[in-house]
Parts: sequence; C-alpha cells; structure tokens
Amino acid sequence: MLERRGTPVVVLASGDPFLYGVGATLSRRIAAEEMRVIPAPSAFSIAASRLGWPQQDVTTISLHGRPLDLVRPHLHPGRRLIALTSDEKGPGELAALLVATGFGQSRLTVLETLGSARERRRCVLAADFNLVDIDPLNVCALEISAGEGARILPFAAGLEDDLFEHDGQITKREIRAMTLSALAPRHGELLWDIGAGSGSIGIEWMLADPSLKAIAIEQSSERAARVARNASAFGVPHLAVVEGSAPDALQGLPEPDAIFVGGGGSDPGAMDAAMAALKPGGRLVANAVTLEMEAVLLSEHAKRGGSLTRIEISRAGPVGSMSGWRPVMPVTQWRWMKG
Repeated sequence: MLERRGTPVVVLASGDPFLYGVGATLSRRIAAEEMRVIPAPSAFSIAASRLGWPQQDVTTISLHGRPLDLVRPHLHPGRRLIALTSDEKGPGELAALLVATGFGQSRLTVLETLGSARERRRCVLAADFNLVDIDPLNVCALEISAGEGARILPFAAGLEDDLFEHDGQITKREIRAMTLSALAPRHGELLWDIGAGSGSIGIEWMLADPSLKAIAIEQSSERAARVARNASAFGVPHLAVVEGSAPDALQGLPEPDAIFVGGGGSDPGAMDAAMAALKPGGRLVANAVTLEMEAVLLSEHAKRGGSLTRIEISRAGPVGSMSGWRPVMPVTQWRWMKG
C-alpha cells in the first residue's frame, strides 16, 4: 500500500476498523488525513443490540488471536461481557475457563455470523456447555455469576497473598499496597520488577490499567516460571519475564518509567544500574527487610535524597486461649524520583 501512495487504494474490512481492526494497523503508517474511513457497526454493537444490552454498561474484549486469560480480571458477579473469539473452539474454551475459576453458573450466549442470513443465537450455562457446530465467526456474551470459592480479583491494590502461587518470597499484601502507591503507575508506563519473587508487584501494576506494562527480572528459574504462571492466572499473560539477576540481566531492556527493587538490591552494581536506566522523572522504590539492604538504602538516601519510610505491620493471632499481636518483619522503603 505504501508503494501506491498518492493513488486510490480501497481496503475492505468488516465491522468498525478502528475497534480491534485493521484501521489501527494502517494508522501506524498512514496519516488520518490520507484516509477516508466508512465504519460499519462492530460485532460488539450488533451483539449488544440483539441482546438489548446498553453498550456503555458492557465490558467488551477481543480474544481474537489473544490469550483467553485476558478475561480473568473482568470476572465479577453481575458483570456483562461481550468477547470476540478466534474460532469455533473459543466458546467452549471460554466456558471451561469459567467453570475452572468458579463461574460455572454464568450464562453464556453464542452469537454466530451476525448480520448474515445464517445468523444464530444460542444460550447455555457455562457448566452445561454442550454446543456443537459453532461457526468460526462468533462472539460470546457473558452474564457473570459466581459460585462458592470463585476466583474474584478485587480492583484495589494489595490482593490477598493466598491468591498468588509463591514459596514465601512475596511482598506481603499490606506492604504491596503501599509499594504500588509509591510507584504511582501512570498511563502507558513500563515497570521493571527486580527480584520479582512471585511477580506480585508487576502483576498488580499491570492490573491497575490495561495500558501498563511490566518486566519481571528473577534469577531463580523455578521462581521465574512461577511468575509466568501467576501472570496468566491473574489475566496479565503479557507480563515479560527475564531470567537473571541485576545488573547483568538489565542490559538491553527497554527504558523503564518506574522500578521496584524487591530483591538483589544489595548485589554490587545493581542499584547503580537500575538508577542509570530509569527515565528522567521516573520513580524507583526499593524495599529492605535485611540489615544489609537497609544499609544500602540509607546510603543511597544520604547521597541522592528521596524519602524513607519505615513500615511495621502486626496481625492478630492466637496466644494460647486468647489473642495477641504478631509483628510481621518491618520493611524500610526508599522512594526516589530521577531528576
């Protein structure tokens, strides 16, 4: 097309080309002034009209050529979703995911070949899914209903530790919420999570907004694999995982807007490499539970400024037949913004 610039070229696309369509691809190479776009109703808008669902109250998501796990953060009781699938297997795979995560009583409507003479609509509970002969051109409308023990991901930062697969190397829930607040994610930003452990910080960073990206750096191959599994389970399968340790593993990575150092910060050169890579105006947050790492943070604070915070959490627990406070290991947090 670029070779024919200046001569009329027609591109035919179904639906709305600027809603998960070819328009987004073209606009990256061709200015809007060079195009005349005549959109048609999208599959989402047609499906919503068939069901009588106000589209502004519906969550729409494209799973066409994308991981099915992306739907997980949207699974909340009472929510309505319309999902564009890849092929005839999509509805069954979506039903299986709903059952596996405790949403088997959700109502699933498969709408096929919308707008054609062969248009068809069939409804079934996810747990009872038995539809066959599904057309590859389909969208699924979901009315979410949660069963006991359903995996519902709250919107607030600081998700329960038990939701994550971990071996004890995890930033605890209360500390994680304060850490994410200190990292202050903004639209489209990239986070480096150095010493990722379970990946909880990078995962919750990405859950804050679909535009956010994260790279988890973890030296243990076992933990790196666990980070990837957690990312899929939380619906952010695009979280990138780099196996290695700072500073060597940081080389060649895209510049971050924010960095969290949860492990490995006391290794020689790790903090210097992280701060050098950070974009101007970026934020670095480092947590210390050991005396060695705390000494590093105190030294950096003395040299560079920033803010130091001491976080101490206690949780009630049994003391014989009564209850008392059991302290969690205190955390020293340093936050620094690059000038």
